[in-house]
Amino acid sequence: MGLSRKRKRELHKLQNKAEQLWHEQQEVLDRAGSVAREASRQAGLYTREQVGPRVAATYDEHLKPGIDRGVKVTRAVAGSARDKVKDDVIPALAGVGASAVSVLDIANDVRARLEKNAGKAGKKLDKATRKLRHKKTGPGAGTIVLISVGVVALAGVAYAAWQTFRADDDLWIADDEPEVGDSGSAPRA
Repeated sequence: MGLSRKRKRELHKLQNKAEQLWHEQQEVLDRAGSVAREASRQAGLYTREQVGPRVAATYDEHLKPGIDRGVKVTRAVAGSARDKVKDDVIPALAGVGASAVSVLDIANDVRARLEKNAGKAGKKLDKATRKLRHKKTGPGAGTIVLISVGVVALAGVAYAAWQTFRADDDLWIADDEPEVGDSGSAPRA
């Protein structure tokens, strides 16, 4: 069974339209790739110009003074160690935590914008960040510093608790109790 001329023309037109659509899709994909590359470049620049300095400033403003105070606390008397940790170190660490959360929020906001504007750019950024995360071989300096401050704080609290609950016989003065042989009579002069 052969096709009629009319069917052949229609099939030929359909084939031409399909080829034209294919070329248009290739152009769109090329443009999307260039947009994704530009978005990735802009994300790198934004990270370098905005996120990096904020992290450095947060370290200098909050973490470094907290560490310096932590060193002073270890040299201080055990009673004041508990007060220093409560008054100085914990608020500084809370500030660092809040700043870290704000940095993460900024990074997540940038990532969300990239995914919204160019889905492929977001995927490439995720792939690149996964590669960077896998390169880490151990805990960073911030982790070690936070653990050190925590150990110092725990040692100060433990020492203060030990000082509070230790038995010190010199501190207790016993009330005068009547002797067993006395029957409650008045003392003789």
